[in-house]
Amino acid sequence: MKKFFVIIALVVFFSSCNEYQKAMKSEDVSVKFDVATKMYEAGKYGKAIRLFEQIAPAYKGKPSAEKMFYMYSQSLYKTKQYYLAGYQFESFAASYPKSQKIEECAFLGAKCFSKLSPVYSLDQVDTFKAIDKLQSYIDEYPESPNLAEANLLVKELREKLEKKAFEIAKQYNTISDHKSAIVALDNFVINYPGTPFKEKALYYKLDSAYNLAINSVPSKMQERLENAKVAYSNLTKFKADTEYKKTADEMLARIENDLKQFSK
Repeated sequence: MKKFFVIIALVVFFSSCNEYQKAMKSEDVSVKFDVATKMYEAGKYGKAIRLFEQIAPAYKGKPSAEKMFYMYSQSLYKTKQYYLAGYQFESFAASYPKSQKIEECAFLGAKCFSKLSPVYSLDQVDTFKAIDKLQSYIDEYPESPNLAEANLLVKELREKLEKKAFEIAKQYNTISDHKSAIVALDNFVINYPGTPFKEKALYYKLDSAYNLAINSVPSKMQERLENAKVAYSNLTKFKADTEYKKTADEMLARIENDLKQFSK
């Protein structure tokens, strides 16, 4: 019995392959469309794409063009060809503004750009594009069932930009350019007031202020020690149980001890 089902499966498989090969060689666009639709519905998106690519130029303006371009866009998306999928979804939305699929395509088109957003350390051009596309979608479809996901994607993308900005500011601390670090980290906190990296930014500002102070010439040490003390206060006010509490407390003890020489 098992052998029988294997034989049937092989017959269906080779029949499908034969049908696909014939469609690829056929000059009849309706045959290509029918087989491409079968491939799409069977989840064979790569084969569907190759057929859609052959008939796309000829199908513009035809009654079934909307369905064809929707399946083509989806096939590209499902095979993770996000640049092409994003273009096709946007083209679909522009070509078929009254389509029942327009909201879905607008969302997926914007989502494609979020998929193209690289790791934070690389150029973030696609991240900015993704945020713009998703925000436009949110503004256009405020009641969309995709709204929660769209807002989450925007949040994640913005956090990526914030992480990049934070790492750039932190880099000054890493290379011991403490004056520049203090300025850069201050600017970061001002520019991103709700950032999840605020605690880290406040700590690294304290670290830079502390190192700048204890390595200062005597004429500048008191002022810089006081600035470092303020940096400690800002960190602990923001989060009393900061993960950096032990190190920060050790810095404060050194700061207060060094300040004693100026109170005599």
